[in-house]
Amino acid sequence: MTDSVFQGRHLLSTRDYTKDELMWLIGFAEHLKDLKKRNIPHRYLEGKNIALLFEKTSTRTRAAFTTACIDLGAHPEYLGKGDIQLGKKETVLDTAKVLGSMFDGIEFRGFKQEHVEQLAEYSGVPVWNGLTDREHPTQMLADFMTMKEHFGKLEGLTLAYCGQGRNNVQNSLMITSAILGVNYVNATPAELEPDPEIVELAQKFAAESGATIRVTNDPVDAVRGADAVYTNVWAAMGEESQFAERVRLMSPYQVNAELVSHIENPDWIFLHCLPAFHNAETEYAAKIRDEHGIEAMECTDDVIYSEHSRCFQEAENRMHTIKAIMAATLGNLYIPRV
Repeated sequence: MTDSVFQGRHLLSTRDYTKDELMWLIGFAEHLKDLKKRNIPHRYLEGKNIALLFEKTSTRTRAAFTTACIDLGAHPEYLGKGDIQLGKKETVLDTAKVLGSMFDGIEFRGFKQEHVEQLAEYSGVPVWNGLTDREHPTQMLADFMTMKEHFGKLEGLTLAYCGQGRNNVQNSLMITSAILGVNYVNATPAELEPDPEIVELAQKFAAESGATIRVTNDPVDAVRGADAVYTNVWAAMGEESQFAERVRLMSPYQVNAELVSHIENPDWIFLHCLPAFHNAETEYAAKIRDEHGIEAMECTDDVIYSEHSRCFQEAENRMHTIKAIMAATLGNLYIPRV
């Protein structure tokens, strides 16, 4: 059997994969989604054991990895913040060696990109990045799968991101858009523009794919030519203390009815990695409302629940795309080339 182009590889960043490889993974995820809908078994990881390491809380990532493991025939073992000593009482290197000797694959959702990279270097098994402070690659597969499902293609589309430019989701969106040939516009306040190194890297990928990468401080300018509009929370985990400043800076970038009225494509879609703070009906959002006098943050009900919204389809696609990357890198599939 010819060695698979995916077998044994990690997913630490989408930059580690070519455009053709990412498109193959998205296509494979579409296939697995179809099998799931038709109740056709696809147990490519029968008998495998998967460690799910979570330093950060999670709904979609944990649920997606767990159900993906089970559908693929693997056993998922959840190891939360209180269950592991990673970087506290035990080095990442030691943890990697121990877990790699017991498990066939490792998912990591935590703070430091260096930690997931060390797990990959020393564990001897495939490692998948479920989110770090720098990137969110499994989210990207779901995001671009959702766009492809709606538009039937990716190349040549325009994705507008309205939100602060210095977070893991923005970093990964910019890089992945550039790889896949999707034009990307980031609308963000001048104080929160993306890391120049991320922009430079994206520009290099864009030169190969033909995409355009742009940063602007004008949200109306950003969304006008968009096919998809994406936003994210104003303060990531650990940044909640900065909320007063974020409300001041980010309010003009809220994705609401007024902003989306400027979109020229009537078939546009709205994306969000979730959770979204689009009203004050959660404890957290109610606290922000009481402290800062706002009823919604990065988006509003009339957008996230509109006919244009694909957020919940996008959330479901986390499972299908995670299933695809796990099966491709650990399932001994016959993929001689892409």
